Formats: sequence, C-alpha cells, structure tokens
Amino acid sequence: MKIIKIASRIIVGVIFVFSGFVKGIDPLGSTYKFIDYFEAFHLSFLNFIALPLAILLSTGELVIGINLLLGIRMRLTSYVLLAFMSFFTILTLFLAIYNPVTDCGCFGDAIILTNWQTFWKDIIILIPTFIVFYSRNKYKPFYSSVIEWRMTLAFILTGVLISVYCYRNLPLLDFRPYNTGANIPEKMTIPDDAPADEYKTILVYEKNGSRKEFNTENFPWQDTTWKWVETRQILIKKGEEPLIHDFTITTSEGYDITDIVISDQNYSFLVIADDLSKSSINGFKKINKVAESCLVNDNCSFYCLTSSTSEEISSFSDKLDINFDFYLADEITLKTIIRSNPGLLLIKEGNILGKWHYNNIPDFEVSEQDYSSLVLDLHRKDKETLIIWLFITGFFLFISVFHLVVLKTRED
Repeated sequence: MKIIKIASRIIVGVIFVFSGFVKGIDPLGSTYKFIDYFEAFHLSFLNFIALPLAILLSTGELVIGINLLLGIRMRLTSYVLLAFMSFFTILTLFLAIYNPVTDCGCFGDAIILTNWQTFWKDIIILIPTFIVFYSRNKYKPFYSSVIEWRMTLAFILTGVLISVYCYRNLPLLDFRPYNTGANIPEKMTIPDDAPADEYKTILVYEKNGSRKEFNTENFPWQDTTWKWVETRQILIKKGEEPLIHDFTITTSEGYDITDIVISDQNYSFLVIADDLSKSSINGFKKINKVAESCLVNDNCSFYCLTSSTSEEISSFSDKLDINFDFYLADEITLKTIIRSNPGLLLIKEGNILGKWHYNNIPDFEVSEQDYSSLVLDLHRKDKETLIIWLFITGFFLFISVFHLVVLKTRED
C-alpha cells in the first residue's frame, strides 16, 4: 500500500508539473483556448479575463504538481487536487459529448488530444488522485507549516513569472509546426504512402414519396421505380494531414503568393499582425525600421500578414505612416505562427531562421547583406536563456527526487 501511495503521488505530480509547465510557457496559447471556450458557451463578455485565467490555471497546476512531489501542504493540496480533477473530468465529459471545441488544450501544443481521449485520460488520473486524497492524513510534513507556506508562495511566484516572461517574449519551447528551424514547404506536404481520409458513400433514393438510404453495394440501380435524390459522403476515418495545412498568403486583390514567398531564395521578413486593432504601436514602430532597412537591401523582401479588413489596414497605415504593403492570411494561422502582435519572422527558401516578439526585435543594420551571423548570435543568446531556465527546472527536479527519498524513508 505504501508503494501505491507513493507512486500515486509521483504520477499525479509529474503530470501536473508537465501540464502546468507547457501551458505556462505559452500563456497566449491558453488564452486563445479560454476564448474558444467562452465563445462556444456564449460567454464572450468574459474574454477580457482569458489571459489572467490562463496564467492562474498553469500556475495552479504547476504548484499542485510540485507540492505533490515534495510532499508540501499535502492535506490542502489533496483537497485542491480532488476539486480540480472532479471539475475538469465533468467538463471534459461534456466536451466529449457535445464537442463545442475540438481540442481541450490540457497539454497545450505539446500533446494534442481529442475530447474523448482527454476524458479517458482524466478518468485514469482520477484513480491515483483518490488514493492521494484518502491518504492525505498519512503524509508526515518534512518542514514546519511556515516554511511550507513560504515554499508554496515561492512556487506560485515562479509560475507567474514564467508565464509573464513568455508573454512578454516568446515561449521558451515552441511545440508548434512553425518553430525556428522548420521548413514550411516540407511541413505542408505528407508522404505518398500516408493514409488518406476514408469516406462512406450514402445514396438516397425515393419511391412512392418515401426516401431510403443505400450504400454503393445495395442501391436499386436496376429498379427504375426508385428515383435518385442525393449522394452524401460521410467521413468515417480521418487520414493523415500535413502539419501545416492552412498557410496561405494572398494580396488584397485575392492573388495567392504563398509559393512566391516560401520559395524565395533571398531573405524574407514576415510581419505577423493577426488583428491590427490590437497590435502594439511601439512594436510597429520597430517594424517600420526593419522595413526601411530591407528597402535598401537587395537581398531581402518584406511582407506584413494580417487578417484585418481593408478599411482597418488603410486606417492603421495612415495613422502610423506605414510605407510597406499588407497581405492577407487566416487569423488562427497567424496566431499559431507566433505569439506576438506584431511578431517578426525571418525566412529563406521556406526555412524559418528566426522569430522575434515585438519587444525583442533586433537592430537590423541598413548595410546588412547577410543576416546569418546576426541570427546565429541571437540564437546563441536565446539558448543561454533556455539553459538558465532548464537549470532552474533541473534544480527543482533534484530537490523533488531528494524529497521523494526522504519522505519514503520517513513514511516507512
């Protein structure tokens, strides 16, 4: 029983730390998911609290997971855990039955699950959750109550700071198909031997005022008393689709220039602004400087992608005295490409060389002819930042393992 109790705490703790972390490093992704929920349930008036709720959810999961691993405030944590799992299990059952949104977002973009997969995942997690809850009084505290509360508050602060940092910059880890280093054309294709969509053909015929459905094997093709009404295709099995299947760039006149952009052998700057009415003005001032540099550089092209209307584009351009053209793309696609409005991409022959939040747009020199060295230097700095965060995470994991050993000894 002791082994089951310890294993339950570890399993649930690891799952919650992982879930909280992948959502915490992408707060805007969770924000978009909350907005999807609000709109599906006709609660759009709550959209303004989507970001705070996203940070609260990721931080809550992270703290619950760490507390379970370290055995901190076990009674309170157990109650919160049970309430959390009970609520979301009921919610995911509703989502699975009615399917108002196709992806619950429980693991962010790291692991995509269907609503039914999410529901059964929650059912499985409920088993160790109940074990942890019913064993809550048997865990012996390692620290005093005051120290445990201080540690819990420190974990809360850490979770919030991670989300705020990634909101003001970019996610520390990018699980989306448009990550730095990705080749867009390659991710827009699927292998020739990949399974395709499978459909069932339904043939509707009518006779004496009554309609009946047939399949392709038993329809009354020889009986002229039956009259064909319609043919329906029903998807019975979803085939493989490319990782990038909705990347399209068009001009204001409707001309598709996607292939031109992703096959350009020169450098191309892509400015991503899904909604100009919500774009950062200071961000676009920095973008303007990049555009000016690009105009005098024969080695690069410049495109600004948005889903805003022509009237919004015209008003925005006049307001900021913008001297570059706008192109149209799908709003969801733009939000997926980069978590920044505006955000900046540098691509070459469809390869994403760099991505920057508007707070971190580099100073591209007017005389710059080859951006490779600059991009490599920036990637080196980003890697150093990631190493620091991984070191902090590794430290917490080390402490967790230490506590697991110590707590097991004390419980024995």
